[in-house]
Amino acid sequence: MASPETTSAPGTPDFPRISKRIGGIAESATLAVDAKAKALKAAGRPVIGFGAGEPDFPTPEAIVAAAAAACADPRNHRYTPAAGLPELREAVAAKTKRDSGYEVTAAQVLITNGGKQAVYQAFATIVDPGDEVLLPAPYWTTYPEAITLAGGVPVQVTADESTDYLVTVEQLEAARTPKTKVLLLCSPSNPTGSVYSREQITAIGEWALEHGLWVITDEIYEHLLYEGAETVSLPVAVPAMADRTIVLNGVAKTYAMTGWRVGWLIGPTDVVKAAANLQSHLTSNVANVSQRAALEAVSGSLDAVDEMRKAFDRRRRTIVDMLSAIPGVECPTPKGAFYVYPSVKALIGKTLRGTEITDTVQLAALILEHAEVAVVPGEAFGTPGYLRLSYALGDDDLKTGVTRMADLLGEIEL
Repeated sequence: MASPETTSAPGTPDFPRISKRIGGIAESATLAVDAKAKALKAAGRPVIGFGAGEPDFPTPEAIVAAAAAACADPRNHRYTPAAGLPELREAVAAKTKRDSGYEVTAAQVLITNGGKQAVYQAFATIVDPGDEVLLPAPYWTTYPEAITLAGGVPVQVTADESTDYLVTVEQLEAARTPKTKVLLLCSPSNPTGSVYSREQITAIGEWALEHGLWVITDEIYEHLLYEGAETVSLPVAVPAMADRTIVLNGVAKTYAMTGWRVGWLIGPTDVVKAAANLQSHLTSNVANVSQRAALEAVSGSLDAVDEMRKAFDRRRRTIVDMLSAIPGVECPTPKGAFYVYPSVKALIGKTLRGTEITDTVQLAALILEHAEVAVVPGEAFGTPGYLRLSYALGDDDLKTGVTRMADLLGEIEL
């Protein structure tokens, strides 16, 4: 009798039921934590979730109104070009010049089903089997999976709190081999909130240019900067890199549109055309109503975005102060995005309510069990010994959740 893991009948080849390519993909840790928190909440437990990077604000009214109007327009009931509505591609190009000073044409823009599809398609379009991709860590959970699925080999380059989680050119050079083809860069960063300065971006871009590397740069948190922090898009800092750079972005974080699923990638026209060909077979066009909503978002005022940023800034300062007051927790102050990434290495090996804390996976489980607070362990981001908390939730929930954590972790004898 065939085993549950195979599809074969007796006497036939023993094929696995799930391909190795797909079977090797890990579930998104952040979405898993968020789903568990929501399930417990639905069951009546007062769980507060710091897991998903999802703004608690509603999508701005003008964007919703544009989507409602789009529903009534028969044009949006049909297929449209796989690469995106022409007017949205034009608007994204205009928005890119407005916000980052990077001048591109609509032909260099591909509209995707959320930022995650842009991430995967970028790697799938330029990475061949065996190509190495330098992956600064802590990293967003999807990056290594997308690299591997595309046939590439992620090469982790780790930074810690001593350098504000920012890798150096020297570290990148030490990790480079003859197989290195791509560097992934994310600034402002998920999961740490760290921001590479203009000088750092320039140095990295010049190093990549010298060695003929590609750079995929994720700029989805571009508008969430605090304390006067500034960054720069890599092809603006090093114009000669424009022909070997893919910029990723989307409306999810900036406009509180996580559920609308609209992202994009910007790159050389041959790369965008190839990625569009791939998308034509994967999904065809992004939902037209969502594209119309995104058109309103990127073409409209940034006033609502600025109001959300002010709220995130307030929450950022609150959560850093509260976490830093917990013995054994070291919380650097992030300058961007809406995450904190505190080190809890001092708590590993200690005992909490009769259980020895062996790693941050277990610590996160104990916090959920005893404090009813959901956080994501650093193992999900390539660096054990840390926790990621999103502060994109309401002020009251934030204070209540961190207070619960503080009360629980305060029981640990250091």
